[in-house]
Amino acid sequence: MMKNEIVTAIENRVSTNLFDRRKSLDGEEIQELIRLATRAPTAYNLQNWRFIAVSTPEAKTRLLAAAHGQAKVADAAVTYIICGRFPSHEALGERLNPAVEAGIMPASVAQSWADAVKQTYAGDPQMQRDEAIRTATLAGAFLMFAAAAHGLATGPMVGFDPAAVAREFDLAADEIPVMLMAVGHSAEGNWPQKPRLPVSRVLETV
Repeated sequence: MMKNEIVTAIENRVSTNLFDRRKSLDGEEIQELIRLATRAPTAYNLQNWRFIAVSTPEAKTRLLAAAHGQAKVADAAVTYIICGRFPSHEALGERLNPAVEAGIMPASVAQSWADAVKQTYAGDPQMQRDEAIRTATLAGAFLMFAAAAHGLATGPMVGFDPAAVAREFDLAADEIPVMLMAVGHSAEGNWPQKPRLPVSRVLETV
């Protein structure tokens, strides 16, 4: 099997801790990475995510405090706060209308999906939280490889105070800050990818 650029990116990906703070990203680059990240799948095409691009010195200072002083928040060109949102059947119509108008999906199917979302998630906080986390995690994975395609390094982070992030960046009651993603140009001194367990230890074929 011939390797392609996607496989190479997967095999070479590292969690970057050291960023070149002299190199920045412009607004178009910051937006393009999220345009690609939102190609990730979501249940029922809910698209229940939101991204906050922390790139100014003032915003970095606020996030640095909430991220326990991890230097990469300040050194990376941008750190994204990746938020998962609780599923909403009421918002789903807006998400699916473009597919209906383009003839991809019948209106009756769109309505059945909205009904299914209401039945599945309404009144079940655990299910809502689980779906928000799944959505944000998939977006984070796509964001990492979107960055790699642009020659950028990434450092996913879960070491932060969620309550502080929610407070400092005005998250809504239905939003969870699932992870931070530092993005920028790698500096010298980062470790290579650490060895993984053999597939035989983690895969069961039945």
